[in-house]
Amino acid sequence: MHVRIDRRLPLLPALLAAVSLAGCHRKAPVPPPPRLETPVQLPEAPSSIVVPISAQLSDLERSLNREVPQTLWSIDRVEERCVPAQRLKVLGKRVKVTPDLGCRIVGTVRRGRITLGGSGQNLRLTLPVSATISAENVGGIIRRETATGAATVRGNVRLDIRPDWTPTAKVSINYDWTTPPGVNLLGKRITFVDKADAKLAEVVAKLERDLPKQLRTLNLRDDAAQAWRNSFTSLQLNRENPPVWLRIVPTRIGYSGYQVRGRVLELTVAAQALTQTFVGNRPKDPTPTPLPNLVRQANPPHLAFQVPVLADYAQLEPVLARALAKLAARGIVIPKAGPVDAKFSDITIYATEGNRLAVGITVKAKLKSGFIDATHGRVWLTGMPYNAANSEEVEIRDLRFAANTDRDTVNLLIQLFETPAVTEVIRQSLTQNFAKDYAKVLRSARTAIAERRQGDFILRADIGDVTHGRVLPTGPGLFMPVQAFGKATITYRPRVSAIP
Repeated sequence: MHVRIDRRLPLLPALLAAVSLAGCHRKAPVPPPPRLETPVQLPEAPSSIVVPISAQLSDLERSLNREVPQTLWSIDRVEERCVPAQRLKVLGKRVKVTPDLGCRIVGTVRRGRITLGGSGQNLRLTLPVSATISAENVGGIIRRETATGAATVRGNVRLDIRPDWTPTAKVSINYDWTTPPGVNLLGKRITFVDKADAKLAEVVAKLERDLPKQLRTLNLRDDAAQAWRNSFTSLQLNRENPPVWLRIVPTRIGYSGYQVRGRVLELTVAAQALTQTFVGNRPKDPTPTPLPNLVRQANPPHLAFQVPVLADYAQLEPVLARALAKLAARGIVIPKAGPVDAKFSDITIYATEGNRLAVGITVKAKLKSGFIDATHGRVWLTGMPYNAANSEEVEIRDLRFAANTDRDTVNLLIQLFETPAVTEVIRQSLTQNFAKDYAKVLRSARTAIAERRQGDFILRADIGDVTHGRVLPTGPGLFMPVQAFGKATITYRPRVSAIP
């Protein structure tokens, strides 16, 4: 029954009035507050997981060196004017003193090893060229003169990738002769640069056409497709108290650019994903979708997900039981009524309506004065858990009481639970500091996703900023929603097979 005591009246007349009212009409027992089994609800968060797709420059070099022949071109032709006629000025006229001398020009131009290098967004190609060219049977006078030369072809490559995952390259190539091929014939310097330049220009044009084709042999799309499939997964963030899983659901993928890092060409794409947090058993992995076309990356890469910090009600109940037992041992005094003998037992805590906690306590109490016999009943309290934003300290506000006793006489239990000492013990016992649980869950989450292998791919994640909101009563316990932010990458790294 509910009894409201007017504190302006002396306690004894009020008690007598309550007894008189009880004789007139009996009230039904107060039912416990409704128990809510609300599960922990964690919103999904949009994230972006970086997927660096690496290719070794040595692989691309091998492909180019395999494709481009060692001998770039050969020369074997007759020149009618290998050495032009010599003329002298005699009596004001130019007189031919030697005829045009023909010859046969033969030779080859070979390449050295094509190498790739660079840094950042600068991919550089270097191709050494060597020429050996001879002039044979020069006018029937000179049997052979041989010239050697060397040139270096250099290319600057700008990479890109189409929405259908086809790699492209814009190649800007130039070259210069470090040693122009030429010979001295009959006092004349004869060079073969023009002969070599025509052929070298053809080689340069072919390189510009072939390099994008060689990039396609790196199978970037296949690697991206496998990384995409492996991104549909669930990772365990916390093993127990409570078990927590992070499920990743990629939605699209975007191209962010490339970098040359040492001997590695790294194309960077970012998978846009939904990150979902589950409490309890491992959720079913999401079903992978086919690799979508690329989009241009607009948002900076980031990782966001929820981490639940949960205080089980079973952890709070013995704390309150011990505090009430200590208070009863010290003695409780009801103002204006006197000392009370009280025993507290069977404490229950759960979530109830209005984002409140319900606390049930079984009590036996009697006034030491003997004015009222021992009263037994189940007392119910409700309170509002509260914490400031980003604070781990949770207190209970707005405590409200109701009592259910075994007799329809004065409700001594209400008076007992309205004493400041009992109220303060309950409030303090239900006050929780989530700092240790908070730190433990975050440590576990950081460790779990610091590095996780999925087949030939390694997922790495780093938690940076962390924020948390207001605590909420849920079915499993007091729940503090914590949102973590950071970065994540998925890198292709095949397992190395052991050699027997």
